[in-house]
Amino acid sequence: MTGLLASGLTDFLSSAVDPQVQVDAIGIGSIYALMAVGIGLVFGVLRLVNFAYGQLVMAGAFALAFASDRDWPVWGGIALCFLVVIALSLAMDRVVFRPLRTQSAATMLVATFAVAFLLQAVALLIDQSDDTLGEPAASLAKLNLPWTIWGTEVRKITVVAIVTAIVCLVALVLFLGRTTVGLQMRAASMDFETARLLGVRANRVIGSAVLVSGILAAVVAVMMTVQQPLVTSTFALRETIVVLAGVVLGGMNRLISATLGGFAIGYASGLLGGALPTAQSQYLPSFLFGLVIVILILRPGGLFTRAGGAVERV
Repeated sequence: MTGLLASGLTDFLSSAVDPQVQVDAIGIGSIYALMAVGIGLVFGVLRLVNFAYGQLVMAGAFALAFASDRDWPVWGGIALCFLVVIALSLAMDRVVFRPLRTQSAATMLVATFAVAFLLQAVALLIDQSDDTLGEPAASLAKLNLPWTIWGTEVRKITVVAIVTAIVCLVALVLFLGRTTVGLQMRAASMDFETARLLGVRANRVIGSAVLVSGILAAVVAVMMTVQQPLVTSTFALRETIVVLAGVVLGGMNRLISATLGGFAIGYASGLLGGALPTAQSQYLPSFLFGLVIVILILRPGGLFTRAGGAVERV
């Protein structure tokens, strides 16, 4: 028995350090990090965990499938994806979040669940309109083709995901630190009421946070659709749950720690998925969430937060 365990551990470690597995894990971590930024940004300003975030990604994926089915050029499909996701984000804020802004956190949380299931039900009706389950987005398939670099197959979307994540995160840091709206968002995240007394316009700040979050959701929708070109009503649902766990794991009170948490759980997901034998891949969620529980028991405030340090949510 000991020999079998040692052999299995050796095989796992050998697979885990394989360059192919590492590259794919970093690519997945980059996509999850962008999702974590979008979720963390809204939480920082509204103190709201938006469980409907995955459905925004799903809506963008359906837009890409719609454009692909009608032979639109790739750029046209991507433009439609951004338009649909941003419009839904702003509508969600205007119709649901703004009227409930003065209500309890529990009320707003339930509202996000309701929006999530509503969008999922609408997507299912649209999906079943042609008597088939799943809408293909074949026009983006060429972005999933690999390059061979030093003997390792690196998919184009992996490189795009890594570069896009870095660019988006740098742009967001500059936006929050160098622009008036960004500074107001940071002030609102620390003490919303005081910020309003000092002249910060609540609707403008919250609208900006929702807009940026929607843009990031559209970026994630494009990258995930390239990797999973069959779009269904449950598209991005599992990934959203995993990213939410990563945000909590990293520490929800700071955007950087939440982002690192999202990257960490995405990297771990890619690493375990690539290193585990195919016959044992069904155990991946158990490994992931078991690891999250252990870390939170040891670090309840989050893996990347400083105990007793000043809180800066955005």
